[in-house]
Amino acid sequence: MKEITKLAATAVVASSLVAGCASELTMPFGSDSSTNQIEYPNTRKGDVVDEYFGTKVADPYRWLEDDMSDETAQWVKAQNKTTYGYLEQIPYREEIKTRLATLMDYERVGMPFVEGDYTYFYKNDGLQNQSVLYRQKEDAEPEVFLDPNTFSEDGTVSLAGISFTEDGSKAVYMISEGGSDWRKARVIDTESKQILETELVDLKFSGLSWQGNEGFYYSSYDKPEGSELSAKTDQHKLYYHKLGTAQKDDKLVFGGTDAEKHRYVWGTVTDDNKYLIISASVSTSGNKLFIKALNKKNAPLVAIVDNTDSDTNYIGSKGDDIFLLTNLDAPNKRVVKVNVKSPTPANWLDVIAETENVLNISTGGQYIFANYIKDAVSMIEQYDFDGNKVRDIQLPEVGSASGFSGKKSQKQVYYSFSNYKTPNTIFSFNVDSGESKEHARSEVKFDSSQYESTQVFYTSKDGTKVPMIITHKKGLKLDGSNPTILYGYGGFNVSLTPRFSSTRAAWLQLGGVYAVANLRGGGEYGKKWHKAGTQMQKQNVFDDFIAAAEYLSDEGYTSANKLAVMGGSNGGLLVGAVMTQRPELMQVALPAVGVLDMLRYHTFTAGAGWAYDYGTAEQSKDMFEYLLGYSPVHNVKSGLNYPATLITTGDHDDRVVPAHSFKFAAELQDKHTGSNPTLIRIETDAGHGAGTPISKTIEQYADIFGFTLYNMGVKELD
Repeated sequence: MKEITKLAATAVVASSLVAGCASELTMPFGSDSSTNQIEYPNTRKGDVVDEYFGTKVADPYRWLEDDMSDETAQWVKAQNKTTYGYLEQIPYREEIKTRLATLMDYERVGMPFVEGDYTYFYKNDGLQNQSVLYRQKEDAEPEVFLDPNTFSEDGTVSLAGISFTEDGSKAVYMISEGGSDWRKARVIDTESKQILETELVDLKFSGLSWQGNEGFYYSSYDKPEGSELSAKTDQHKLYYHKLGTAQKDDKLVFGGTDAEKHRYVWGTVTDDNKYLIISASVSTSGNKLFIKALNKKNAPLVAIVDNTDSDTNYIGSKGDDIFLLTNLDAPNKRVVKVNVKSPTPANWLDVIAETENVLNISTGGQYIFANYIKDAVSMIEQYDFDGNKVRDIQLPEVGSASGFSGKKSQKQVYYSFSNYKTPNTIFSFNVDSGESKEHARSEVKFDSSQYESTQVFYTSKDGTKVPMIITHKKGLKLDGSNPTILYGYGGFNVSLTPRFSSTRAAWLQLGGVYAVANLRGGGEYGKKWHKAGTQMQKQNVFDDFIAAAEYLSDEGYTSANKLAVMGGSNGGLLVGAVMTQRPELMQVALPAVGVLDMLRYHTFTAGAGWAYDYGTAEQSKDMFEYLLGYSPVHNVKSGLNYPATLITTGDHDDRVVPAHSFKFAAELQDKHTGSNPTLIRIETDAGHGAGTPISKTIEQYADIFGFTLYNMGVKELD
């Protein structure tokens, strides 16, 4: 699931794997792996039965939901022993790991951002588990500001966001331990780098927004009773912390007392420190928006949008006007402005009107940068705050651009550009002249000139045209023999745009094809595209993915015995649903941190907030029957030969709890007929993915690629 956060501008640079020297694979038609029989650990069956609208549904592995029990711990240990025993027999597993480690050893630099007298940036020397936050003054040498690698010996404690005061003299940063969404926050004096007070605890899905230099706003849930990892958390609250006071005395600003539960709440202070903007959501789609004057004692909280039928977010202010990005009456989104004295939608004025392309924006140097998504790729336009178009910004080639954010005083902002075959390059951009200059180029040893990406539009089951980008080495023979990974997500209004990833690059260098389908449920074509893949239209997402797999086989890119399907989180659900509906369609299935029990997903952590996309089993009889019809845990059938499956999850995943993966693995191991392995790899001290140390990432992808190739019949690497 996507985390609701306001720290995008200063988020930790994601650690990415690096690909290097090209190599080809020998692709024999047979593999000794097909004769290996695995003795799976015994998984006890319980007698739990739930009843929904008169229908009884057995849940024999309910006990695996108890992440605090010794029995579950022993089951995890036994499953990992079996899985790693299998993975260790793959003859080139260590070779892939070595290749990944070698190819990752290059310097990676993030986009600079200005705070006070310093320019800050993240940098990773190559194999550092976590990227380091540096800073420098003009013409001075960079210095280390925060090094997350010193937070823990094994690199499992990560820097999870930072926010500075307007003058840059203080900052508050969050840390995540073991990949958990629960965070701790530390306040630091930026000049001395000294921690100023006792750290705050139990923040979750939180932004950090300063009010002057005296304090800041943050969000959290009450710490649940029982399991911190899986207990339900569905009453989000916004607090104000005044420096020098105890956290127990922090002021509750919003949430906790409303009749309606708000599962995602955050606060943002306007640049001039005059107003607090509060966003409150009951799900991952749709939000209320409020404003409160900070320079008036006991000022009321005024509703800008008083319902959750649309998505509206604050993007900036100018005098008494605030600027909003909204899809209210504009499915592809528009920018509006309104005076704070009468901020309701009736008084909104368009600044950037809706177009046929989906709009996302950033601001910097007193300009608005419109990042349009056209068929899943970026088009950038620059506007002033009066809505006058300044210029089109030319990108190096077809791909994805991000950035263009900064303070109003900046004349230079930065942006990054990449696509599936082109490594990331950072550019500086002069907001007045429109001149772009290369700031930092990736030194990854990957020759993009040897590869090509092609966008195709294939036809789904109901006739809908769906885009897909296919990347591979030039000169690929379309004879059906190419090992291929088909990746998808299809949910939560998330758009899959072409960006470079060294894990993908490693797969390409191994001779593989990588295809990304832009399924319904995503945001590539706005709200209508999103809604077409939600609740009782969710099957559209699976049909789109199935049609993508069929296209790749029909066109000769691959064939069923050389195809792997891959996805994480909501994409893990996608893989689980498609492999249970059409097991003959692929050779390998790779569901990661997946939502796999659709009858109970909403009973864990903040899962109830996903109901906009999924619906719930208690919602109605029709919704229950629909969910039961595709829920992966409930649709594993006895006697079927399922594809070779490697389920991956983390023992600290408190967003999509690992019980989903545990129960799915148990069902597959019990009912699967055939010699294909159905295994689960459970990473320790790891969560939903963010902050994963480089060392663990190398091991994980070596296992994923090794498992995939081994079960496609690859005996050795060139």
